[in-house]
Amino acid sequence: MRSDYLRIYKSVHTWTGILAGMALFIAFYAGALTIFKDALARWSSAPSAVYGQALALERAPELIVRTLQAQPAAGKDFRLHLAAAEHLPGGLSWQLRPEGEDEHEAGTARHYVATLESTGSVQVTQVAPSGLVSFIDRLHRVAGLPDDKDEYRWVMGVVALLYALALISGVIVLLPSLVKDFFALRIGKNLKRMWLDAHNVVGIASLPFHLVMALTAIVFAYHDGFYVIQNKLIHAPRPAAARPAGTTALVRDPAQMLSPVQLLARVRTLSPDFEPSSLQYLQVSSARAAVRVWGHDPAAHAPRFGGGFVALDPYTGKVLSADFLPGRQSNAYALIGSFFALHFGTYGGLPVRWLYFLLGLAGAWLFYSGNLLWVESRRKKTAPQGADAVTAVPAQRRDVRLLAAATVGICVGTVLAISLIIVASKCLSLPHGWYPWMYYLVLLAALGWSCWRGAARAAIHLLWLAALATLAIPASSLLGWAWPALGLWGHTSSAALGVDGTAVLGALGLIWMARASRRRALHGPADSVWAIR
Repeated sequence: MRSDYLRIYKSVHTWTGILAGMALFIAFYAGALTIFKDALARWSSAPSAVYGQALALERAPELIVRTLQAQPAAGKDFRLHLAAAEHLPGGLSWQLRPEGEDEHEAGTARHYVATLESTGSVQVTQVAPSGLVSFIDRLHRVAGLPDDKDEYRWVMGVVALLYALALISGVIVLLPSLVKDFFALRIGKNLKRMWLDAHNVVGIASLPFHLVMALTAIVFAYHDGFYVIQNKLIHAPRPAAARPAGTTALVRDPAQMLSPVQLLARVRTLSPDFEPSSLQYLQVSSARAAVRVWGHDPAAHAPRFGGGFVALDPYTGKVLSADFLPGRQSNAYALIGSFFALHFGTYGGLPVRWLYFLLGLAGAWLFYSGNLLWVESRRKKTAPQGADAVTAVPAQRRDVRLLAAATVGICVGTVLAISLIIVASKCLSLPHGWYPWMYYLVLLAALGWSCWRGAARAAIHLLWLAALATLAIPASSLLGWAWPALGLWGHTSSAALGVDGTAVLGALGLIWMARASRRRALHGPADSVWAIR
């Protein structure tokens, strides 16, 4: 390819990467954590009398009937969990939302749990589950924008388009030297060369992963519009079914529903390898009553992050839909479900989830390192004036200094903010609405500090703070085990312990980065933005 064309693609790669890079850092770092959202939810859930113990299935029919008699509004959508976990209620759970609220908005929803007393009466409790996981998931979806609404998801769609352009142009730029330099990692005094080699290796090695993330993110951002176009161009509109004069809507008696044991037996005959995890009842008193049996099939991909489901009629056991049942989908639905599975990593079990976690962190580093490489490529170097001449250190351009400060403030500030939020979810038991305020306060403080003190000094300070905040995650669990009177807790499940162990490794990595940044600031080239001399 002609060199002038390569320069154009290099410019496209550079500027699309810079424009989208910091937003993508937030999305990838938060997205890596959401791979283990269940573990984070278990870690952050306080011990409770209505959580952590599964309801005996033989008592479920009685609880369902008595709950709906006392709380008819619950019949619209309630759930029965089959397994016991720290973050799962041991009874029927449901939530009530304001009319017209977006389903992603969890802040104003009221959560309830109904349990059966030994006397046979129903105890309804309003609960406040930890909002930690839903907030981190929101950060992932809209990359730190103020709200999880369509407008902000459309912005993320534009970011994903820029991301795709950066990927394609980056591959084209590397094509001439791809075979020769693919695994070249030249470690030495030329730090820029080493960072560029590492950036290229990580980028090319994880290219399929990044292409999947870019394309699926675009689909997720604009999927409502895609569905509207699809319905108009492909599916003919269906006329509403006429109701005979004088008739009323059918009202069904929940006491006549099949028991959960019978429904699970029906699912087992349909798919013996399917492992149910919960039953979601919908509109149980209407003619459109359905129960979704959610779960996983170890040998098949899951079409949703929470697994897949089969929809049954709760009164007859008739299969209403198996379009989202793992391993039993039609080719068309399996193809659509594969996009979700590829984005969420809901296939291949635990090894694939750990792979996605590491690829997510590597992707965040890719965007961070891309900005650092741009800063270094714009550095004004000291020009030697002779063997004995004393040369002044040139002043760096303002745009270079500002981008370096913004990169450190936003990227390292995001790591610091998320670690502090995780700690606060246990130590302060924050209401859901406080998480955004805490995140933006920490992020803006980190950005302000970086702009005031300069990228070199701020990077050292913020990395040390992020390391300490990340170490506070397992420290809070240790305090909960040692001194329960403090009001903290430390769960002993493997999922919760995994959060603590991963935080220790993450803190060690941040400490290493802080020490390396200090060495570069003190002993690196004096004319670099990353020097503090």
